Amino acid sequence: MARDDTQGSADGAERLDERSIRKVASIAAVGSTIEWYDFFIFGTAAALVFPDLFFPDASPTAGALLTFSVFGVAFLARPIGGVVWGHFGDRVGRKKAFLAALFTMAIGTTLIGLLPTYATIGIAAPIILTVLRFVQGLAVGGQWGGAALLATEFAPKHKRGFYGSFAQVGVPLGVIFGQVLFIVLASQVAPDAFASWGWRVPFLFSVLLIGVALYAQRKLEDTPAFKRLQELQAEEAQRVAQTGAAVQKSSSPIIEAFRQYPRQILLGAGAFIVVNATFYIYIVYVLDYATEDLGLSTTAVLVAILIASIITVVALPSFAALSDRIGRRRTYLMGAIGTAVWAIPFFLLIDTAQAWALTVALVVAQLALSMMYGPQAAFFSEMFSARVRYSGASLGYQIGAALGGGFSPVIATALLAATGTTLSISIYMIVLAVLAIACVWALTETYENDMEDDAEVSGPPSPTSPR
Repeated sequence: MARDDTQGSADGAERLDERSIRKVASIAAVGSTIEWYDFFIFGTAAALVFPDLFFPDASPTAGALLTFSVFGVAFLARPIGGVVWGHFGDRVGRKKAFLAALFTMAIGTTLIGLLPTYATIGIAAPIILTVLRFVQGLAVGGQWGGAALLATEFAPKHKRGFYGSFAQVGVPLGVIFGQVLFIVLASQVAPDAFASWGWRVPFLFSVLLIGVALYAQRKLEDTPAFKRLQELQAEEAQRVAQTGAAVQKSSSPIIEAFRQYPRQILLGAGAFIVVNATFYIYIVYVLDYATEDLGLSTTAVLVAILIASIITVVALPSFAALSDRIGRRRTYLMGAIGTAVWAIPFFLLIDTAQAWALTVALVVAQLALSMMYGPQAAFFSEMFSARVRYSGASLGYQIGAALGGGFSPVIATALLAATGTTLSISIYMIVLAVLAIACVWALTETYENDMEDDAEVSGPPSPTSPR
């Protein structure tokens, strides 16, 4: 890859030229797209066919709750994946951790596509499905940190938000590809055939991720921040060897991240809960609610989700670029406030049982979400020093995901069953948005922070550090 020595940081680290930075960010986006595609098609299948295939003896409501609970298992695994790959990424490199996560996801998702159903192997089927969903959670728990850091640590300071959004764009693109495939299959394959084998096709396409990982292995190198960290650690080791000083055993990056940055991790997680919770209400719960309770066709709902996702592909980098100009906090706060304001109109529109109203509800909701999710890769990455950045950013993101997204379809289903009104779900969304506003308000602005500095190997930042 071409280099531009005029873009070196203050410490002299080489940086890629703009064209090569775009290439790196694009590889991160492609890997994220297929990774999230694998993760999301489980949600679509959970809403459409999994209750009948894996929980055939349960009532419709119980089947939905059981299936959404299996869906949520991945979110319990995501923080564990963040720990495992965070440690790996901070110790041996962003690239290697990213690729390992891609391979893990490809294996887990392909095996779901080959899994026999309850009718064939009985209770073993939902048990194995749960285990494989857990594997998906482990994989995505490590993938996001790698994609985000590959995009942001290569990027120039004034474009970190924009290039960081390439990792985020993989989310709506993954939804789009998954929805298009399910729409085609649902419209072209007879219902019995779709329940028999048609649902497996999207999962088997996961083998494409192996090709992406192999390509990335050949084309990517590790980031300037990680290389600089390695140089500093080597210099420290040489100094210790020359002076005969006692060698201080370094603790795990995860432990260091919690010790040095507990506030950033917990506040970041709190800020992310609303993003993840509302997102899975939009793309998973609404699919089940609109088809089962309101009687809309599966195709109509999938198309509405598809339209909103297409708009999100444009909105994410746009709001991320805005955060490069006005700051991460301000952009994120606008999205959290917008989510709270739209929560009640969102379900009022959906409850009309009109496809156009559902589409409007989802588009506006996803625009507000994009204000938060677009700058998030840069926002979370900038909170931490390079020494523990993979661990810290991953933990904040994945803890928020575990607390927010994994069980929001279950919570929404339970709230509707208990109250009989979607207003209760809207109030749930508003509460989470208010929590996000409080957490972001308590965080320090980061968009002018340096992501490389010579003090990173010497210990935690000073109390006055903007980090």
